[in-house]
Amino acid sequence: MTTTFDDLSELIRSRRTSMLVDSSREVPTEIVEQLCALAQWAPNHKRTWPWRFALFTGTGRNRLGEAFVADMNDRDYGDEGKRAKTLTKYTRTPAVLVIGAAADDNPSRHDENRDAVAAGIQNVLLGATALGLASYWGTAPLIDSPRVLALCGFEPDVRIINVMCLGWAEDVPTGPERPPVELAVVDA
Repeated sequence: MTTTFDDLSELIRSRRTSMLVDSSREVPTEIVEQLCALAQWAPNHKRTWPWRFALFTGTGRNRLGEAFVADMNDRDYGDEGKRAKTLTKYTRTPAVLVIGAAADDNPSRHDENRDAVAAGIQNVLLGATALGLASYWGTAPLIDSPRVLALCGFEPDVRIINVMCLGWAEDVPTGPERPPVELAVVDA
């Protein structure tokens, strides 16, 4: 099967950041595993396989918020309002996927790992859209939260690139217009 440019273009343009989900409908682990497999098809210079994944469902989502807040308290990071929001925000969708990037001693490879993980995240987001899932790319309050890294089973030097909220879409928000592409063409 060959995907047409028009089909791919439509899928990309239909992806939206959204948490308009059916909070009572679980997202099966098998589906999240399939989405994570898509991430691993992103470009990966030197084949370092830097993707790290941890899925939080049920009360695990509360544990995720508690772990972030404990480390935020240790570092005196954020105000009371930010900590209170972090404590409960991961319960807004049935599934939360934490995605990390493996570290590398080589600075260029370290950056390339993060880039590969970011490209993989886009694959996950597009796959979620194709399946009818709403998704939300969330930035972790601390990308190096020791408690969260341990809870995820990640190595201590992994950096958290994304805390993705997932759920079955109830509505699809309209997207903002995008500015025109400015392409510099060098012909000589």
